[in-house]
Order: sequence, then C-alpha cells, then structure tokens
Amino acid sequence: MTPTSANLKTTLTRAGWALALAGASLAVAGCDNASDRTAGEKLDDAIARTERAADQAADKTARMAGEAKDRMATSDVPDKMADAARKAGAAVEKATSDASITASVNAGLAKDPQLSALEIDVDTDAGKVTLTGPAPSAEAKERAEQIARGVQGVSAVDNRLEVKTM
Repeated sequence: MTPTSANLKTTLTRAGWALALAGASLAVAGCDNASDRTAGEKLDDAIARTERAADQAADKTARMAGEAKDRMATSDVPDKMADAARKAGAAVEKATSDASITASVNAGLAKDPQLSALEIDVDTDAGKVTLTGPAPSAEAKERAEQIARGVQGVSAVDNRLEVKTM
C-alpha cells in the first residue's frame, strides 16, 4: 500500500467515524425530551452537523491528497534512482573493461613461448595492469610489460615480475 493510499484510507476511516457519531447524535437528539425543539428541528440540526462533518472530512482528504502529491513531486527519489543507475552502469562498464584488458594481456602472454601465462598473475584495476609471478629472464620480464602496454585500454603497468630460472 502506498503512503498516499494509506493516508486516504485513514482519512476515509475517520470520515466514517464522524458520520457514525453524527448518526448517534441524531438518535440521542430524538430521545431528548427535555428540549422544547420539535423532532423535525432536531433532525434538521443533526443533518446539518452530519453534512458539516462530511464536508470537513472531504476537505481534509483533498488537502492530504494534495500534500502527498506535492511531496512526491518535490521528492529527490527519481534523481537518486537515476544517479544510482548511472553509477551501476559505470561500475559494470569498468569491470567489463578491466576483465577485457586482463584477458587480452593473458592471451598476449600465452603467445610468447618464453612466458608462462599460467604462472604470471595479471590484475587490472581502472586500466592499471599489475603483473606478478616469475619471469625466466630480465628480457622476458620486459617483454611481458611491453605485451601488457600494447593492449588497448591499459593506462599503466606495474611490473612486479621476479626474474627466476624456470
């Protein structure tokens, strides 16, 4: 149930109680023997009070509905939702881009007979590639860095390969 429909239901419930009280007043007025008013006058008075209560309930319902509509119109929820969607899209794009870069670097390393793509760990964050693991020589370490730099989307390479004989 939306906040507006909950408010409307509460208001209508209150209007129902007001009408019930007015009816009870009518019944009590009809039983009032101490008054000099006729039954018709008492009935007219009770009807007038019931009409006033119904008018007040209708006015209050309309006012509350208008206030709820105004609150929704001035709410920043749609803006927050759009901003969250943009941020989620950017995060997905970044993750996809980083995963694509990592896969391309790994493919390039796998093509080089002196580099072991299985032993070199490639991590990418926002286009920055980090290489860790063993390299068989200084030349192979440099070649791994060049392979990584040659991949589209790479902004930097942190070459942490350790030269070790394999």
